[in-house]
Amino acid sequence: MGHRFSIAVTAAVVALAATPAFAQSQLPRPSQLPPAGGQAQQPQQQQRPQQPTPLQQLQQPQQQAAPQMAPPRPYKVVAVGVPKPFSDPSFEAFRKRLGEVAQKKDRKALAGLMAKTFFWLGEKGDIADKKRPAIDNLAKAVGLDAQGGTGWEVLGGYAADPTAAPFPERKDTICAPAGPEFNPQDLEALAKTTGTEEGDWGFTVEAGIEMRAGAQPNSAVVEKLGMHLVRVMPDAAPPNPQAPMLRIVAPSGKVGFVPADAISPLAGDELCYVKEGGAWKIAGMIGGEQ
Repeated sequence: MGHRFSIAVTAAVVALAATPAFAQSQLPRPSQLPPAGGQAQQPQQQQRPQQPTPLQQLQQPQQQAAPQMAPPRPYKVVAVGVPKPFSDPSFEAFRKRLGEVAQKKDRKALAGLMAKTFFWLGEKGDIADKKRPAIDNLAKAVGLDAQGGTGWEVLGGYAADPTAAPFPERKDTICAPAGPEFNPQDLEALAKTTGTEEGDWGFTVEAGIEMRAGAQPNSAVVEKLGMHLVRVMPDAAPPNPQAPMLRIVAPSGKVGFVPADAISPLAGDELCYVKEGGAWKIAGMIGGEQ
C-alpha cells in the first residue's frame, strides 16, 4: 500500500481515534499532509496528546518554510476503496481484550498481550531497544506515560479499529489500521502532473462530502466529492478548534474547504500483531513517538 515507511505520528482527537477511519492513521511521516486552517473562534488552550491520530496529523502546522506551492489545477479522479475489516473472530476477541486493558490502564495485563520480541520501525529502521522488555518499547512508542493518559487512549483507538492488512516484511504479521485501496502508480502520476508531492494527498473517508467556499462550516457548498484521492493545500489561517477545516483542491481544480475529519492521510502510524501459540499478540509499531 504505497509508502508503509513514510512514518508519521498517528492518534489525536481520541474520540475520532476510537472511531475507525482513515489510516489510518494512519503512519510526523514524510507524507504528512498540510495543516488544517480556518478562522479561529474563541481559541482555547488545550493539551495535545503525546501520540496524535490521523486527524491531528492533518491539523499539525508546518513550522518550517516549504517550497513554493504548485498552483491548483484539475486532476484525474483516482478512486479509493475503504479499508476492510480483518476477518478473524479471534482477532476481534483480542481487540476487545486490548480495549478493556487500555481503558483500565492496566500495564501488567498489557505486558501479557505482548509478543516475545517487539519491533519499532522508524525512518532509520528498527529503533526498538532489544535489551528492554517489549512492553517498555511499546510504552515509549505510544506514550503510555504521557500526562492525562493520552497514550492509553491512543492504544484504545488502535483496539477499536477492525481493519488490518498483512505486513509483507514480516512473516505472519498484520498491521492496523489498514490503508485505503488504490493503485500507487496513479498517485505517482497525480503528483507528477500537478507538480506536488505524494505527501500532499489524502483521501475522502466517504462519498458525498461537501466542499465549501470558505473555512466556516456554514459557507456555501461549491462541490460534492466522491471516494477518491484529494489534494490538500496548506492554509496559513489559524484553525478553528470547534470546527477545524482543511483547504483542498477538488478534481475539478476548484479550491475549497472540508471538515478536517473528512480527509484521511494515505499512511499513518500502525500497531502490528502476530499469533504466538495460537493467540494474538502485539508484535511491533510502525511510526510512533520518536
